[in-house]
This record gives sequence, structure tokens and C-alpha cells, in this order.
Amino acid sequence: MGKWIEAMRLRTLPVSISGVLAGTACAMMEIDFNLVPALLCLLFAVLAQIASNFANEYYDYKKGVDRKGRQGFRRGVTEGDITPAAMKYATFGTLGAAAVTGCLMLFYGEWWLIPIGLCIGLFALAYSAGPYPLSHHGLGDVAVVIFFGIVPVTLTCYLQQGGWRELWLSLPISVAVGLLAANVLIVNNCRDEDDDRAVGKRTTVVIFGRKAMGWVYLFSGIVAMGIVFYMLRWIYPVSAVMAAIFLAMHFHTWRKLVSGSGAALNPVLGATARNLLVFTLLLFAVAILCYSNFFI
Repeated sequence: MGKWIEAMRLRTLPVSISGVLAGTACAMMEIDFNLVPALLCLLFAVLAQIASNFANEYYDYKKGVDRKGRQGFRRGVTEGDITPAAMKYATFGTLGAAAVTGCLMLFYGEWWLIPIGLCIGLFALAYSAGPYPLSHHGLGDVAVVIFFGIVPVTLTCYLQQGGWRELWLSLPISVAVGLLAANVLIVNNCRDEDDDRAVGKRTTVVIFGRKAMGWVYLFSGIVAMGIVFYMLRWIYPVSAVMAAIFLAMHFHTWRKLVSGSGAALNPVLGATARNLLVFTLLLFAVAILCYSNFFI
């Protein structure tokens, strides 16, 4: 069982959870909250990310990208803990479970959620599979901003409201969440830079270098917090306290990123995912206060 838990990469699951929390927070700020679609969105997001993680491990193994003794967390298929066939079945089985969850979400949305769900499923595979894997050609970061930021935040808010009334709020918040989610990928790619370069995997870190992407990491966090600070300027100084808490954590993690390398960045990966979760929990706490009319 432990080998499958490792393959799920639980330390990165805050990335998918945060998008749903942020979308729910946007809905709650306008006194729109619906528990059932919120839970369905959460289940769908977690299943989709686990499927993507499984697919990444399976297809990177098939393409010869993963090698024994590589930096980072243990890869079950490469190390022989899990058979390739079992990982393939797990990938599509988890995608199937996500699809069933998505069908239940249709009770709270419209027909166009079907092609959106198909696109999410394709992304889960196209990140590592196919003739042009996104993660191998410097497109992983953009895909993460879209599918772990913009899509989950705006759709979670939409499903709870039954419309797009709060798109003015959910869209900028979704960009902020997407930028922080992409930071998790930046740390992952900084850690794997040598391994990726050796097998021709062109991540943004391989293309632009660790120093440049380290600055991208720092400024992404500042921009993300700036967006939220601006959108919540009407509850100053609460927004200022949020910014101070997050930016202190973010700057501390950035310093560890630029001073470490290889496996030493594993804790930084977890800390970056934690920062994203704290970011959305702070937003969620403000949303609860709004929902309870605290600021009136």
C-alpha cells in the first residue's frame, strides 16, 4: 500500500485542493455556498491530480525519462516496486472515477461541462504522454496555471452559484492560485534539472536556467498576493495581515530554493505546496467571515 501512496505524491495534493478552496471562498464572499458541488469539485480535482501523477510516472518510464537513483521521490515503476501494467490500469481507473464524479457535477451545471471535463482528462495524460508531452517542452508551467488555477477556481465558484455572477472576483483569484501552483512545478524542475537535461526533457528550468526561474518563483508569489490584496482592499487591514503572513513564508521558502539543489529541494517542494494551501486557507477564513456578515 505504501508504494501506491508514494506514487500518489500526497505532498503535492494541496495544489488541487487549493483551487477548490479558493473557488469556494469566492462563492462564500457573495453569500453563495453549496456543500454538495463543493465536495464533488474537491473529489474530482484530487482524483484528476492523482491520475496525472500516475500517468507522469508511467509515461516517463515508458519514454526512458525516469532512471533508477534519480533525484526526488522514489518512482515505483522505475524502481520495480510497481509493474508498468498496474500503473497504467491505475491511471485510467482513477481517470474513470474522476469522470463519474464529473457526471454528478452536471446536476449543478450545464452540458458544456462535458467538454471541459474531457479537456481536463486530456491534460492529465498530455502532461507526460503523447507525441508532444507538455512537461517535456516547457509548457508544463502554463498548463498548471490553467488547469490547477483558472479552471478549478472559476468552475468551483460557478457550480456553487449556478452562474458567473462573481467571475470578476474568481478569475483574478484563479490566476493567483495558478501562479502559486506553478511554483510547485518550478521547485520540482529545479530539483530534477540535471536528470531532465541528461534525457533531453526541456522544462522551463532547463531552458531558462535555475537562476531565472528562481526569480520567477519569487515574483509569482508577490504578484499572487498582490492580486488578492487588491481584490480584498475593502477589508484592510485584514488583507494586509494576510499579505504579511504569506509573504514571510514565501520569502523564506524562496531563499531555501535558491540555496539548495537536488534532493535537498524535496522539503522545499513540500513547503511550497504548504504555502499555497496556507494562501487559500487565509482566503477561505476571510470568506467565512464574509459569509457570517462579520464585516457589515
